[in-house]
Amino acid sequence: MTFPDPVQLAIPVFIIAIILEMFSIRSGARGAYDWRDTATSLVMGFGNTFAAVLFGAGVVAMGVWLYQFRLFDIPLTWWSLALCLIGEDFNYYWFHRTAHRIRWFWASHVIHHSSQHYNLSTALRQTWTGQISLSFLFRLPLFLLGFPPAMILFCGGVNLVYQFFIHTETVRRLPFGLEWLLNTPSHHRAHHGTNPRYLDRNFGGISIVWDRLFGTFEAERDDEPVRYGIVKNLASFNPLWVAVHEWVAIGRDVATAPDWRSRWLAVAGPPGALSGDTAEHIRENWQRQHPEWRSAPEVPAAGGAAPT
Repeated sequence: MTFPDPVQLAIPVFIIAIILEMFSIRSGARGAYDWRDTATSLVMGFGNTFAAVLFGAGVVAMGVWLYQFRLFDIPLTWWSLALCLIGEDFNYYWFHRTAHRIRWFWASHVIHHSSQHYNLSTALRQTWTGQISLSFLFRLPLFLLGFPPAMILFCGGVNLVYQFFIHTETVRRLPFGLEWLLNTPSHHRAHHGTNPRYLDRNFGGISIVWDRLFGTFEAERDDEPVRYGIVKNLASFNPLWVAVHEWVAIGRDVATAPDWRSRWLAVAGPPGALSGDTAEHIRENWQRQHPEWRSAPEVPAAGGAAPT
């Protein structure tokens, strides 16, 4: 049994969806586009694809090599595909959470958060250095468990394609209780927020269940609009600087650190560890100043599926 590449199949859909969203926003739907920001996101997406071509074969070869040491011989069936998709989503949650909590991984992932806009083109703003930060390690346990390599790659592609469509402001909330199960545009908008309430929350890929289970869920609030970007926003649309700025900052901090503990924190500590501006500290300070922060319901009654 062979599996198609979901990302390659979805590329025409991505382009059409971005064009439709642009026209929808121009017609009054919620959201915004800035041509400089969108151009940067598109260049980052092309660079990410080029990096995948350069290094992807080596990553796949590592997975195939590990597969020979698999614990089980998992067959190609509908139930194994469903389990693989769940396993991929679980591993993605932990990769994504780690990418926000350890600066070495954040140096690659920060690219995706560097836009101060939130639209479908933002989904294409991807890293060029994911292989350097070793983000592929989080997928390797599925090979060792015994899921067929082609199935693992397919499920990873499905996860990525799904996440493209949640990068929009035109959809408020999904109906039928789907907000409790799925990672939705509303949940992911909160994830991209720099508001203290939203920092380091909602790491799920397809499902938001992992965040609910592991205590990292935060609902978007209608009374607190999301501010997009990173804690210290970039004042540049230069794709090369967007791609490497955090690696440069790590190198500078390591070079000027007064001791080995500081050097370790500069690489393996949470972002902001040296300055004291970690997401945890920012959120804790805000919570002390706003003791009412948990008083509102998760989904306001005004929520609905209709665009605004």
